[in-house]
Amino acid sequence: MRFLHTADWQLGMTRHFLDGDAQPRYTQARIDAIARLGKLAQNQECEFILVCGDVFESNHLAPRVIKRALEAMRAVPVPIYLLPGNHDPLDAGSIYRSPAFVDSCPDNVHVLEDTGAVAVAPGVELIGAPWFSKHPNRDLVAEALETTAYEAPASGITRIIAGHGIVDSLSPDPNNPALISLETMQRAIAAGQAHFIALGDRHSVTDVGSSGAIWYSGAPEVTDFDDVEIASGRALVVDLSQPQKPVVTRHEVGEWAFRTLHEELVDKADVARVLQTLEGMTPKDRTVVRLGLKGTLALADNAQLEAGLEAQREVFASLNAWERHMDLAVYVDDSQLSDLGVSGFIAEAVGELSELAQNRDDGADDDGGARDALSLLYRLAGGAR
Repeated sequence: MRFLHTADWQLGMTRHFLDGDAQPRYTQARIDAIARLGKLAQNQECEFILVCGDVFESNHLAPRVIKRALEAMRAVPVPIYLLPGNHDPLDAGSIYRSPAFVDSCPDNVHVLEDTGAVAVAPGVELIGAPWFSKHPNRDLVAEALETTAYEAPASGITRIIAGHGIVDSLSPDPNNPALISLETMQRAIAAGQAHFIALGDRHSVTDVGSSGAIWYSGAPEVTDFDDVEIASGRALVVDLSQPQKPVVTRHEVGEWAFRTLHEELVDKADVARVLQTLEGMTPKDRTVVRLGLKGTLALADNAQLEAGLEAQREVFASLNAWERHMDLAVYVDDSQLSDLGVSGFIAEAVGELSELAQNRDDGADDDGGARDALSLLYRLAGGAR
């Protein structure tokens, strides 16, 4: 028996660094991922799809987002089980109780509203640990296991637990009562009280513990940069044909990428390397890049960099400086000053700007204004072609 384990769809998510047509395309991509997950489930002969929390970005979304998402789920050829998480808890204002959801929910979509066992396939039962508020005061997975009285399922029954939240071993916090106990889960697996525990909330694929039966699936589309989410854009096919030995296979389903580019620049060769790296990224219309550039460049080289970045910004979903990690100084030598063909007061202004652009240590050009002004002047004067 196989099923598809996924989580953190966060349908309706917005990202502050996306503008223009990029945000609508990103919103649509998260809905389009549902179809890809459905196709994957069908091709892998999965019995059902289990979404372990945060199906929606919040409980306050426009009806059109909800209805379009449900229409995409309707086309999926297998049942889909949705677990409310911290973004979309099953509280009084829950999206799962909204008219837009209730009136449009297709027959193949089921919400795990309590910890009762649900028969999801012949010989397979699913026990969910839904969130009922954004700030639970207990371990919800342990509570779900308690509903079984910590007993093994009946002979021939495979039991799956669906949870959402932070496992204590990954992020210990004595002040968070909702942490999921790894010890409790491992004990349940070892005793045969559960055969697989599927988790959501962590957006990177993660094998938790040593049993091989406790996993975060990660999110099907990226939500953060690659130095934060190291294995996002994936889903897991879980084979429980032999319940005591789960076989978990990762599958890439995401189409977007959020990249962080840290570079040290000292000359035109480094500038060319950065621009070539950007040129090689595909697909650019679904790639977001934040730049952390450090070093000292000659005015001509910096002007070439700015011209190249300006051209690339037109084709990337987003290409912007990561201001906290920008520490790029610019200097002007006599030959470059001659290239500008300026004299008098303008030459004096160029000298002052150059001094500001180079004095990084004293914060003289923290916002990069002097550097940008020099580069613009150089380009306008025909120094960068």
